[in-house]
Amino acid sequence: MGHSAARKAWAGILDDPIGGRTAKPRTSGISFLSVKGLGLAGTRDLIEVAADYVDRVKLAFGTTLMLDERFLREKIRLLREADIDVNPGGTSGEIALYQDRYPEYLGRARELGFTTIEVSDGTVTMDDRTREWMIKSALDAGFKVVSEVGKKDPSLTLPVVEAIHQIERDLGHGASYVTIEARASAKSVGVFDADGKVKAGDVEQIAAAVDPDLLIWEAPTAEGQLFFVKRFGVNVNLGNIAPMDIIPVEGLRRGLRADTFRTVVHLPGTPHAPRRSV
Repeated sequence: MGHSAARKAWAGILDDPIGGRTAKPRTSGISFLSVKGLGLAGTRDLIEVAADYVDRVKLAFGTTLMLDERFLREKIRLLREADIDVNPGGTSGEIALYQDRYPEYLGRARELGFTTIEVSDGTVTMDDRTREWMIKSALDAGFKVVSEVGKKDPSLTLPVVEAIHQIERDLGHGASYVTIEARASAKSVGVFDADGKVKAGDVEQIAAAVDPDLLIWEAPTAEGQLFFVKRFGVNVNLGNIAPMDIIPVEGLRRGLRADTFRTVVHLPGTPHAPRRSV
């Protein structure tokens, strides 16, 4: 269970320097985590510390194929009880497609307790008709669907115009959100260049064509997280966040770190200067 109703430690004394942060359940300001090897104790710790700030957990790439069924069911149960959606990684679905077992994959995902399916073609090749079938099959099976656009191989980076086409296609097929691929490296993938810098022009082009509230920007690095929060505000949708980074990311959103706190601090003598000297 989350702690939204619990009294925060500094209630009545200190406020978030940047206001306006949405609360769960929310449709904007989504934070989704990429979890690889977290055990049950670590999952409980994550929930205790950060359940209010986590909207969805992705059990990354194909990791769930290696897990004991009873363990996986318990992990999913813990997350669901904390009002956190959970999905197997998109690579799992790609494996199911490659092995011609996608309907069976959806059935087992439902039995295990997953609430969301990620549809991606980061590694495999699929045509638009197959993409539509995967999304609509997951919707018909009762899942929320989040798609992912972009290739994991840096040599196959999509032109921005094609990325926009694919985003609009997936939303048209019923995906709730479309995630912009960045991998864990955030280098030479999606809207990140070879040095890990965000390609601001590409971001602006995508955001001009698609409602940003329907996009999830994968931002595994602090530099990327800061860019998107400063560009789109506290309620930007962010993904591929490591479990240990969720509190720092939430701090960025709320102005609890110098990187964003400084954007609201004014020089002495202005109306928003400190009320007293120390």
